[in-house]
Amino acid sequence: MTSMAGGRIQWLPVPIYTGGGDGGETGLFGGGRVSKDDIRVEAYGAVDELNAFLGLARTSGLPKDLDALVARLQDELFVLGADLATPADSTARGDRVVRLKEGAAQALEPEIDRLDALLPPLRTFILPGGSPAGAALHLARTVCRRAERRLVTLARKEKISPGAIVYLNRLSDLLFVMARSANAHAGIPEAPWNPR
Repeated sequence: MTSMAGGRIQWLPVPIYTGGGDGGETGLFGGGRVSKDDIRVEAYGAVDELNAFLGLARTSGLPKDLDALVARLQDELFVLGADLATPADSTARGDRVVRLKEGAAQALEPEIDRLDALLPPLRTFILPGGSPAGAALHLARTVCRRAERRLVTLARKEKISPGAIVYLNRLSDLLFVMARSANAHAGIPEAPWNPR
């Protein structure tokens, strides 16, 4: 829990468990309660899972530049999760609502281009795997695609931040080239898909 003291955020101790969700409901940032299987909760839950898988990828021996990029992505995903946990029409938190910045997806494109330029061109589909870091980033990519699907479903039902779906779509592309880059850095060749 937080409070404002002298213009600074002050963290106050609160218990980890409150019992508030024991009935199968959870509170949204902007107020109100929904079922824990509500599509909004599914959407920001999938984003949280993605963030956790990126944290796991950071333990797998990422090259320094990729590790720094993953740290940045984790911050952005935390913002996206908070954004999704706050309905668009919410006024309960006023100007303290954190939203995904406009152009966040486009800001990923130079990273994709930079990494892709250093990789051999793809001539076939490749199988996920390779180094521990590459495999972890491939796994994060698949979780990213699931989060994107949940956002598409949520957007059919409720208004979400413009660019949120585009951000996850672009992020999955970035995670793909990051996985390839991690494998190249480890000197592990990619396994082509050979349909039989």
